[in-house]
Parts: sequence; structure tokens; C-alpha cells
Amino acid sequence: MIKHGKVLWLMGPTSSGKTTIGDAVVACLRSHGQGAILFDGDEVRDMIGSGQGFSPTDRMKTVQILVDLANKAATAGLTVIVAALTANPDTRYYITKKVINLRLGYVSCPIAVCAERDPKGLYAMAARGEIDTLIGVNGDYQAPDNPDIVLDTQACELSLLVEQVETYLEEYP
Repeated sequence: MIKHGKVLWLMGPTSSGKTTIGDAVVACLRSHGQGAILFDGDEVRDMIGSGQGFSPTDRMKTVQILVDLANKAATAGLTVIVAALTANPDTRYYITKKVINLRLGYVSCPIAVCAERDPKGLYAMAARGEIDTLIGVNGDYQAPDNPDIVLDTQACELSLLVEQVETYLEEYP
């Protein structure tokens, strides 16, 4: 019987640290000889092309592709980290029904801190009215109800967060 890999879906507001954590966890796992891959929501959106917007339908399309990629990689035995906003209840429901061996991670960070980080300038653009689709500014970001792990990027250094994720992944079958 083939053992599927694990999928840890990291969700949280823009600039909360999802991709940063995901990259660091994948690097750590690989350094220990474990097959691991990160799928980033922004990268998938970029692959789809400029026609991909931020409507609920467009966001669901991105999530559907992430789910398909995560399942394929997990079926191949890899540990999969997905870093994606996943703010809408319908997308959250979809991943819980479709992703194999899923665990949910919430990357917790106050919106004000996310806005201070703002590596892509999105919060500044939203403040100037240049974009109106930034969850956290143009709509509330609701934390997930029952995440399996919470990673507080305001309170913890990256190395501690990576250690927390690595320990968590080792503990669940």
C-alpha cells in the first residue's frame, strides 16, 4: 500500500508570513532528506495569467488548482505545504472536502502588522483606493474556526515557527 504524503494548508491574511514559513519549512524538510514542495497561491495565480482576477469565482479557480497540485504531490509521497489566503468560506469548505491527508494551519498576524510588512505594496495600494479586493482592508479576514496548528508570526521568530511546524508534521500520521 502506498502511503500518501501530508498536506499542510497555511492560510492567513496577505503579508502574514504564509509563504515565508512555507519556504523555510520545505527547506528544513529537504535538508533532512524528506521530499517536500511548496505551492503558493500567488504563484499559481501568476501561472493562470493576467485574466485571473480576485472575484470569488477567480479565487475558487486558484484554490481548485492548488488542491489538484497538492493531491498529486501528496499521492507521490511528498510533504506538501500550500500557502494561500483562503479567506472565503466556500474555498475553505472545498479544501476540507477535496484535499487528501489535509491539516489546516492558520498563520496569525494582526492586519496592522501585515500592512507594515506589505512587501508587495498591496496595503498601500488599497489605502490609496487603487485596489478594492484586498481581504483585510476591503473586507474582513476571518480566522478559520478550528485550525490544526496556529502560527503567530507577530509573536514568534521564523526559526521557532519552522520548528513548530516540523514537530507538528512529525506527530500526525
